[in-house]
Amino acid sequence: MDTDTADHQNTSQSIHMFRRGIAVGFPIMLGYLPIALAYGVLAKQAGMSVTELTLMSVMVFAGASQFMGANMIALGAGAVEIVVATFVLNFRHFVMSLSFVNYLRRFGLKWKIPLSMGLTDETFAVSALHTTEAKKEKGSYFYLALILTAYIAWIAGSFLGGVLGDVIPEQLSQSMGIALYAMFIGLLIPSVKKQWRVGLVAIIAMLINLLCSQFMSEGWAIVCGTVLGGLSGVFLLKGEEQ
Repeated sequence: MDTDTADHQNTSQSIHMFRRGIAVGFPIMLGYLPIALAYGVLAKQAGMSVTELTLMSVMVFAGASQFMGANMIALGAGAVEIVVATFVLNFRHFVMSLSFVNYLRRFGLKWKIPLSMGLTDETFAVSALHTTEAKKEKGSYFYLALILTAYIAWIAGSFLGGVLGDVIPEQLSQSMGIALYAMFIGLLIPSVKKQWRVGLVAIIAMLINLLCSQFMSEGWAIVCGTVLGGLSGVFLLKGEEQ
């Protein structure tokens, strides 16, 4: 009898934490749907099938990288160029995962590994605001629901965008190409407000990309701009701290 009561309490707590995770992740879902829709349309225009672009969302689940990957596919970049460029762009996920795991110390590896792999900029930021859930009973269900809500919304939006890519007027779908630039500008501006030299790093990366594109493929020019521009930040931002 006591065992049944304990099991019932555990189940109720799991459901409660899962629902809380969905509620907290709901605004992320609303934000992801239109961006994922734009990604689906752009990826379809780049020549990817609905299955391919949806599988990219399932396996990669990284908006900025997927936008850049679709853009590089449209430019005719090779697989190695795309992998290197997206690896550099996503390198910050190593740091975010380490920070995330730090306050999941009570959880076992069976929770830490999948939860860390499901992190995005947005779910990491929201998780950082809800660290107390990690200390609560069945807190792992909270983070699972938070990440799943964002993950499912991203995949569903990508699929829908891929389907609509063949239906909506060409002028409208082409205008959605601005979503790529809007997304990167949206990521850049908050950092520039904090440290103006971040903007200088972005300009250096842009100029390197422009210079390299004169004598190499567009894909490798993006890789060089990303890597060398990032390296310039090591020196410029160090000077800012001093």
